[in-house]
Amino acid sequence: MRKRVAIFLPALPGGGAERVMLNLAAGFTARGHAVDLVLAKAEGAYLSAVPPSVRLIELNLRKIAMFRTLTSLPALMHYLRTERPDALLSGLHANIIAVWGVLFSGRRQRLAISEHSTFSRQAGESPVWYGKVMHRLVRRFYPAANEIIAVSEGVADDLSWATGIARARIRVIYNPIITPEIEAKAREPLEHPWFLPGEPPVVLAIGRLAAEKDFGLLIRAFAKVRRDSEARLLILGEGEKRTELEALIHSLNLERDAQLPGFVENPYSYMAGASMVVLSSRREGLPTVLVEALHCATPVIATDCPSGPREILEKGRYGQLVPVGDVDAMARAMRVVLSGAVHLPPRRCLERYQLEPIVSQYESILLGA
Repeated sequence: MRKRVAIFLPALPGGGAERVMLNLAAGFTARGHAVDLVLAKAEGAYLSAVPPSVRLIELNLRKIAMFRTLTSLPALMHYLRTERPDALLSGLHANIIAVWGVLFSGRRQRLAISEHSTFSRQAGESPVWYGKVMHRLVRRFYPAANEIIAVSEGVADDLSWATGIARARIRVIYNPIITPEIEAKAREPLEHPWFLPGEPPVVLAIGRLAAEKDFGLLIRAFAKVRRDSEARLLILGEGEKRTELEALIHSLNLERDAQLPGFVENPYSYMAGASMVVLSSRREGLPTVLVEALHCATPVIATDCPSGPREILEKGRYGQLVPVGDVDAMARAMRVVLSGAVHLPPRRCLERYQLEPIVSQYESILLGA
């Protein structure tokens, strides 16, 4: 039976969590359901990637960015009352607003909220007042949802520990990362000159240029590697730390060997051609890029941050884990991969991130299918 699912997000910047939600939206429509992608603001790098089968709804047009998701509450309530979706799925900074929207609209559709990052670290990196407010709001209102979903065991454990929400109340569903689209896009030709035959190996990183990604660590580690090895560094993504990272590259005299090309629509051909993919984050939830790189048969290195890398790499069995913030350890790990000493996982180890079985789990939770 055809049902309507609403997915509520702040916007669509080029992050892994947003890509995951788009994968879910496509998965629901492929099963015959109607999907509304409800955004506080219709902006971001992934806006052009919204499937044509998904209806895009923007709640806010002229509000101050910092409060945009909060001020979208009246419009969300109106949407729920008039469109009457069968279920609502929210993620990222939209979860509290989603709970309020359902409670205050008088509608009682099923609500699932998804946590994509380690709550304690995220709150700790925010202003003190904001962290305290969010702690109280999450503790009070998350249990009002029908389902609380965490994208990894580490995220679930942290959320329970930090807020006092019973661990049994939090369900773990891994992200739907592996789709047929990845394999097709990984085979697309790549015209970047650094990937031509005979060129030095490329160290690749992908993510928003933000503090929590700690690309400064990666650049400093690469500078150490570059002293004795021929290699290049490419960081795909956009964000508020661009100017700072460009200055660091200049100060280390790496302009010829390190580039920040910005956001690219197809990172998979870069993954397939790179010698390694490196994650340098201070915190994560379930880093999409590691699974995608392994699926492209590319070696990976990751900081052992909370949470996700240790789960994905099975405690370092399928990729190197290095301490968070350790430049020397990251440089040593990069040298190991450049030497050819890598061990990739068998394909069956990545099955838990495939789209179809994960869509089935969400379909069961949201629609009782």
